[in-house]
Amino acid sequence: MKPVLVFDIETIPDVAGFRRLNNLPGELSDDEVAELAYQQRRAKTGNDFLQLHLQRIVTISCALRTSEGLKVWSLSEPAHGEGEIIQRFFDGIEKFTPQIVSWNGSGFDLPVLHYRGMLHGVSAPRYWDMGDGDYADSRDFKWNNYISRYHTRHLDLMDLLALYNARANAPLDDLAKLFGFPGKLGMDGGKVWEAWQGGKAADIRDYCETDVINTYLVYNRFRRLRGELTAEEEIAEGEFVKAHLAKIGAPHWQEFLAAWR
Repeated sequence: MKPVLVFDIETIPDVAGFRRLNNLPGELSDDEVAELAYQQRRAKTGNDFLQLHLQRIVTISCALRTSEGLKVWSLSEPAHGEGEIIQRFFDGIEKFTPQIVSWNGSGFDLPVLHYRGMLHGVSAPRYWDMGDGDYADSRDFKWNNYISRYHTRHLDLMDLLALYNARANAPLDDLAKLFGFPGKLGMDGGKVWEAWQGGKAADIRDYCETDVINTYLVYNRFRRLRGELTAEEEIAEGEFVKAHLAKIGAPHWQEFLAAWR
């Protein structure tokens, strides 16, 4: 089985970066700086979605499926700094050369990882190989790499299913629930900054992990669509995931399993 790595990130405003770019006085609180950043974006765009280079990563959640089983984990602040989180994510790609799967990874997660990785001096040669690397199979990456939009080493499910047409994009939460999977539980991306300010880093991590499993389940339904899995194989993989999550036994997985019809 080729390793499959499903990933998702959660971000908060880069308060320190916004202070630096705008020469803000030190007596302003983080809340005040973030609100100023939001106000500037609302004035320019009508919404408060910050530019990607000003999104600080506080969690990367991953689900790695290999022939040895399934592993679900997160790299998160405050246990690890942002630079370490990003480096360790790319180290995993270096180690396994997996198929990576995301929901809107091309439009959000990976560009954020690029900008923030550069900020922290991260190294990711395997990820950036486009056929000119020093690996034994680098020539293969000319035709199928992680970077090019229409290659599949990185499979952005949202982008592909919409045939690269933003007007056709569907929300992950809606599709997961339509397919009988739990969907989002307890939080959404718009509440991450509030949760972070409230000291709820663990809640952010748990939310991100459930999004990763939702993505993996939708990915398996897509594999069934394209003929990689039979209906029986998809069902069996779903039961395997349920059993794995039940073994972990954490409260967010108990809630997730209770919502899985």
